[in-house]
Amino acid sequence: MELSGLYVREGRAISKAQGALIIAEAIPGIMYNEIVDVVLSNGEVKSGQAIDISKDATVVQVFGGVSEIDLKGSKIRCKGETLKLPVSMDMLGRIFNGMGKPIDGGPAIIADQYLDINGEAINPASRQPPAEFIETGISSIDGLNVLVRGQKLPLFSGSGLPHNRIAAQIIRQAAVKGTGEKFAIVFGAIGISYDDASFFINNLERTGALERAVAFINTASDPAIERISTPRLALTAAEYLAWKQDMHVLVILTDMTNYCEALRELSSMREEIPSRRGYPGYMYTDLATIFERAGRIIGRDGSVTVMPILTMPDDDITHPIPDLTGYITEGQIVLSRNLQRKGVYPPIDVFMSLSRMMKEGIGPGKTREDHNNVFMQLYASYAEGVYLREISTIIGADALGDRDRLYLSNADNVERQFIAQGEQEKRKVEETLDIGWKLFSTLPEEDLKLIKEDYIKKYHPKHQQSGA
Repeated sequence: MELSGLYVREGRAISKAQGALIIAEAIPGIMYNEIVDVVLSNGEVKSGQAIDISKDATVVQVFGGVSEIDLKGSKIRCKGETLKLPVSMDMLGRIFNGMGKPIDGGPAIIADQYLDINGEAINPASRQPPAEFIETGISSIDGLNVLVRGQKLPLFSGSGLPHNRIAAQIIRQAAVKGTGEKFAIVFGAIGISYDDASFFINNLERTGALERAVAFINTASDPAIERISTPRLALTAAEYLAWKQDMHVLVILTDMTNYCEALRELSSMREEIPSRRGYPGYMYTDLATIFERAGRIIGRDGSVTVMPILTMPDDDITHPIPDLTGYITEGQIVLSRNLQRKGVYPPIDVFMSLSRMMKEGIGPGKTREDHNNVFMQLYASYAEGVYLREISTIIGADALGDRDRLYLSNADNVERQFIAQGEQEKRKVEETLDIGWKLFSTLPEEDLKLIKEDYIKKYHPKHQQSGA
């Protein structure tokens, strides 16, 4: 993280230190989120940020924390600016830590400009609704829970589920349709283990995905305070690529649960009154300042799409973190522990998942004309099969009629052929839709009531064979 500018105020004494927070006497004219230098009595200088300002005191959070501090011999020097990230196209292919410093052995970025990591709010009147398809290569997303440029679509997971593998697969495979479109991935890892960090770094380098990606990695051993800056650094890089370089950028943030835990830890240090389950009452607003940086702007060619990944504590979707996230975002993709036990990868729960922007991103010129019909029919037939599966556990499969056994078998095929796919398998959206039609071919044609007759004649395998 590069900092520039002259010191404008200095010499403020520190009265109290607690963890990553220090409290000093009031500093006239200091700004909220302003960067300061904490000068320790031994001459060591640490960067910090003003997070609370009043007429009585100034509270500063120190990046890296302060283990021991001589209160009398230490001072605060203000820099008159906020935390900024140096940005340029040289960022592509690079890996940074949670403070924006290179950790890949390469040189520092030669900046085209320095951007405030808090970003600038998009004028609501300038927002353009999400309307274009992003292909992830994963059928259960591309076919049933479409990701659209400018959308905020979180992935809700649980401890032990393969969300990291899915994130890595999306990073490798994601692409935008059409020719001449510039696409980039920005990846932000928040409070992950060293093993997970090695997994992502090796995956990016081995597959060549790093060439079109920018990665910010904050490990669990790094100071908790850096978890607050990591997603903002990632989004600042994404905004530069989108609004200055006209690129379509997909931002993947994992794990937002670690971010919220850091937020709770800092709130506790500041002795704030807790809200639900000890989290600060402003957590909804704080998350919104991150997720709402996604979007498209009228007159701009680029876009920022955000896919935050979070692990639900105890698989509880009503926990404050997924609950508040769901209010801000436009749907969710939920992983299923039951599908995981069956050996299905990726174990995406079709019925719990939803993309509210899906209809805007599919259809002629975007995916294929039959996409919406295939989605509705596949969902309906799979739902009927899952219902019959539950009934069969009570009365036995032998008590079901021929039609019911057909739908029961179809539900198994949906999980084995449509939802399940290889971790290295990238499916075009057309392949995904064709798999749906293959599944329909095992059902009575008169049951395909949610598909237009013209599409049945054009895409149904039986009619294609007869036409040939």
